This record gives sequence, C-alpha cells and structure tokens, in this order.
Amino acid sequence: EVQLVESGGGLVQPGGSLRLSCAASGFTFSSHWMYWVRQGLGKGPEWVSTIQTSGGSNYAYPVKGRFTISRDNDKNMVYLQMNSLKPEGTAVYYCVGNVPSWGYWDRIPPTFLTERAQGTQVTVSS
Repeated sequence: EVQLVESGGGLVQPGGSLRLSCAASGFTFSSHWMYWVRQGLGKGPEWVSTIQTSGGSNYAYPVKGRFTISRDNDKNMVYLQMNSLKPEGTAVYYCVGNVPSWGYWDRIPPTFLTERAQGTQVTVSS
C-alpha cells in the first residue's frame, strides 16, 4: 500500500522560506518520478515540480528560480525547498509518485487522484 506523509508546512511571511518533506513507502521509490502538487482553497490542483529518478527536475513557471526539489533514495524522501514565498503560494502541498513510463514531467500525474495523502498546509501571509 502506497503511503505518503508530507510535513514542514506552516505560516510564513512573504519573502520567507520553508522546506517541505515527504516520506514515501509501499512502492519502489527509487524507480518513480516524484511530484509536488498544490491546491489552494477553492481552487483546482496545480502542478509545482517534478524530480526524475536520475535527479533531473522541472518546475512550474510561477515557482521557477525560487523552489528546489530534491530526493534521497536511501531514505525514501523527497523535499521541496521554497524560498521567496509569495501569498499566492498559500495552499495544501501534496507529494505523489508515478512510474516514468507515463512520461510527463510538467503536469499532475494520474496518481494524484488515487494516492495523495493529507498534504501539508503552507500559508504565506503577513
């Protein structure tokens, strides 16, 4: 059974930083691309970032240059370092994995619908 546990969210002022963590289990972590997806209150989900099994990464335009995704295959962990946070970044952040054969690293994977967990709330406000 896939289990994903996100942590690290909280309240931060505009311009501040947070580091999100995601602990994964129940699947072969090192063989999966990992994604961060966020969803603001009353809004649809938004793809944020992807990291491939090789470590290659991709970012949505609104976060490019401010967010950094990373992974630790020994610990089955994926991280999202978020700098220069903006109020529009307020959302619940989720991590999900997907097999590389799906082939897309610039959109929400189908596993978001079936495997997402509770996420972690990030609130950017003064």
